[in-house]
Amino acid sequence: MSRIEKLAPEAWDVRLREAVQPEALTALEQGLMRFFAHCPEQALGLLRFSAAMRAGRRLPARLVELMRLRIAFHNQCRSCMAIRYQDALADGLTEALVCSLEAPDEAAELTPAEKAAIRYGEKLATDHLAISDSDYAELREHFSEAEIVELGMTAAFFVGFGRLGATWHMVEELPEAFRGIGPIAPWGQDRIVVR
Repeated sequence: MSRIEKLAPEAWDVRLREAVQPEALTALEQGLMRFFAHCPEQALGLLRFSAAMRAGRRLPARLVELMRLRIAFHNQCRSCMAIRYQDALADGLTEALVCSLEAPDEAAELTPAEKAAIRYGEKLATDHLAISDSDYAELREHFSEAEIVELGMTAAFFVGFGRLGATWHMVEELPEAFRGIGPIAPWGQDRIVVR
């Protein structure tokens, strides 16, 4: 059971309902917004930020999703681990690739750019002060400065909100494997595809 009360869409600020159109979404797709709706001004700002991050995205959806799932593993955000986004699937994400996240440095299926992004996101999630000049040099082998900034902003979003989501324990709509307590992984489990 979630530790924070979920607001039903009919209790949301009208501006938030207009922006999200929750009646067209499943409860899981409404996601964190059911909680953020307690603070409509901040929720609206977050929607604008999230839309800007997606609209101008330079990074491939598959790479972003792989990094997101590896960060979700370290955050132990169950809803983050259970979800697969449709744009990433359309960009070539497979469950075999997700399974490769168990040992990403050894995965032949991952590109060098994906491995560098995953390592960066993992360090940001586990030991951010260990990120060094050599990590940024490795990123520059694969990404432009703008892409590195986008990678950092995207990873920071995943780290912060994934940790928040993990503490709120939002598991009611998830497959059974994601509802328990104790460490789990996003690979080898049931999953839910969302838009």
